[in-house]
Amino acid sequence: MSRTQVFSALILRSRTSGESNRDVWLLSAESGLIRATVFGGPKSKLRAHATPFHSGQVWIYHDPVKDSRKLSDFDVSSWRPGLRELYERAMSADAIAETILASHGGGGNWETALALAEETLDVLESAGEELCERLLVYFLWRWADFLGLQPELENCVSCAKAPAQDGLLWYSPREGGMLCADCAGGESNGNSGHSGELAHNSGLLQVNPGCRRWLAAINLLSPALLNRYTMDGKSFREAKALVFAILTEALGKRLASWEW
Repeated sequence: MSRTQVFSALILRSRTSGESNRDVWLLSAESGLIRATVFGGPKSKLRAHATPFHSGQVWIYHDPVKDSRKLSDFDVSSWRPGLRELYERAMSADAIAETILASHGGGGNWETALALAEETLDVLESAGEELCERLLVYFLWRWADFLGLQPELENCVSCAKAPAQDGLLWYSPREGGMLCADCAGGESNGNSGHSGELAHNSGLLQVNPGCRRWLAAINLLSPALLNRYTMDGKSFREAKALVFAILTEALGKRLASWEW
């Protein structure tokens, strides 16, 4: 059996290893997350190719005795230089990479995970400031679906009732789903259920109808079409808080890269 394997992969992270080498973390369609060493000094062509957010075909040599992996070649198909030209693009790309790493590449169906990451980064490469943040929320919401964590948006997880037309719901991290006003009031220790009181209750996040409609719509969109669906600032802030809460609960921590 050959010790060299070929993968379709995206570089997520690169770190110095020793005096002249680098370790890289890749998301591959065939085996999920892979860590490999890139040998060579700063002038190495391979080292220049093995840069975060480059993707293409990689050749990985596996030493079974040391259980180590070496990146021996990289045929880059997507360079994405635009990600380094705008602060908001770079920060959103870093947040996407850190989310993938923190969730262990999604745990399976890596081909779909890689496609979602690459499609989002391709659009992000030329996105303006405002779209960058929406692309990050888009990716995190779709990633939550990939992990099986998206809540039902239009029914109370406790009583199964749908809210009145254009009614509010509240997300409960403890329940892992939406609560109607009555059930949210009960969870908040007998509060009356008024939105102002519930909004201040720690752990419950208000999600208005506009926010829910936007999140439902983007589940069916490719990232290239995201700019066709705008939303007001309040709804966007609610969407961002919701996806952060869902993934924080799943990962056991809130990633610093989400905040910029």
